Amino acid sequence: MTAVVLTIKNNYSLEFVKYISIFIVIFLLAVIVGLSYDYSLYFTIRDITYLLKPISGLLLGYQLFHKSIKNPFQFVVYAGISIALYHLILVGYGFVFQNIRNMRDIRFYGGYFNDFEIYTLVLLVFRDKFNLEFSRRKSIVFLTILAVSSFFYLARTNFLQFIILIMAIKGVFVLTKKSLTIITIVIALTIAGYASIYYYNPVRNGKGIDEFLYKIKMAPAEAFSTKINRNDWKQFNDNYRSYENIRTVQQLSYNSTLLFGEGIGSQVDLKQKVYLGDMELRHISILHNGFMTVLLKTGLLGLFIYLYSIIFFFKRNTYSNPNLVNIHYLFIGTGVFLILSNWVFMGFYNLIDTKSLLIGFLFAYKYNLIKSAQQ
Repeated sequence: MTAVVLTIKNNYSLEFVKYISIFIVIFLLAVIVGLSYDYSLYFTIRDITYLLKPISGLLLGYQLFHKSIKNPFQFVVYAGISIALYHLILVGYGFVFQNIRNMRDIRFYGGYFNDFEIYTLVLLVFRDKFNLEFSRRKSIVFLTILAVSSFFYLARTNFLQFIILIMAIKGVFVLTKKSLTIITIVIALTIAGYASIYYYNPVRNGKGIDEFLYKIKMAPAEAFSTKINRNDWKQFNDNYRSYENIRTVQQLSYNSTLLFGEGIGSQVDLKQKVYLGDMELRHISILHNGFMTVLLKTGLLGLFIYLYSIIFFFKRNTYSNPNLVNIHYLFIGTGVFLILSNWVFMGFYNLIDTKSLLIGFLFAYKYNLIKSAQQ
């Protein structure tokens, strides 16, 4: 928050104000609803931290932009390279000094995901479109660094994010007969790939890549199961994220709080203690699912408002400036990805999320391009 205050600007684009207002309304709604309850101060402060995250992230990203930056996309790439190099140092430390040899340990020492690096990787893949003034040699070096770093997060969502953003920049999500054909082919290939992994039948805690393939195999059940046997530890562990969703809906329905939620400081009763990180908890205030977190705090009213933060990116726009067109495509890809990101990893509400910084930065860059064209 200190960085947000220190970089505050005199004016903001109307489009950005409209977008960030979505998260401000959700925050205020959660606060108002929470006033009707007597929640623990710890969980109240914790919720405030999480619900302010997209607001502070978007603001900071917007305020980091300055019109004196010669090539904003190049600025973003250098930021991504810095993050990737730091990540590779962490992974290297784990391999050399901690003797890590499995997926869990790699992610423990290196981190679980980084959306910013994927955006940077996509910018480099389409470096001609984004006017990146790098030599061929430097481009290859940067691409290698980002590709290796991104791979070592071993995050299923990052792999899907890369595909989604590639499709977005190619204009696939601007629906035409051709784009629908491409989307159909991609879906078919995804189903075929998943079927191959399913029939290969990788085992839990397998060696090498098997552990990662097992996570892919269990992905649909993990996120979308509607019935889970709590007494079967394997089923419970593999489908835990779905269990959080099930318990949230059950609790809100039982308490008749589905419409407005239970406010800041509210918690979901898991009905049993679960190890989350280094703590054993029965009651949790923040879920893996961003949609369900908003539902818990603000009910269906807040959830519908939150869904607009995704729909916002799909507005039709006709730009002649290539940079504006590419930002528009990045926004469309972001909207598609946010559906997935919110379902499994809290979207903008994840405290370690970095894509909100980039989105805020792109809002400011877009505003600057439009203002320059009008002068």
